[in-house]
Amino acid sequence: MSTIKKPDDPESDPRVKAVFDEIRALRGTDYINNLWVYLAFDPPLLEEIWQGVRDVMAKETLIDFKTKEMIYVAVSIANSCKYCIHSHTAAAKARGMTDEEHAELLRIVTTAGRTNHLLNGLNIPVDDVFDTDT
Repeated sequence: MSTIKKPDDPESDPRVKAVFDEIRALRGTDYINNLWVYLAFDPPLLEEIWQGVRDVMAKETLIDFKTKEMIYVAVSIANSCKYCIHSHTAAAKARGMTDEEHAELLRIVTTAGRTNHLLNGLNIPVDDVFDTDT
């Protein structure tokens, strides 16, 4: 259950409509995810979050789009964000992630989580060769 009410007519606000129009044009679909619809309760927040996501996830950078989506899945798993796990897994698959790559991603996330917990629990010091402060 959401902590805010879904806006009844979010596009009645021109700022929201502009963001939604940009999302539609960029994605080539009329579909607007619930994330954006619900964020329309506060147009400045919607604009801020959309600009950040757009600039990192929807623009050409040094990291290819499929890998970006797979990283987003990994971080979403670590942060227990069910919504983002689902949406970015779908995006990664749309970008070409195979079932085998998905399984490998899950193995990496599981391995990292396990060793992270061990290292946090044991409080093992960082090796000098890894510490950029020394």
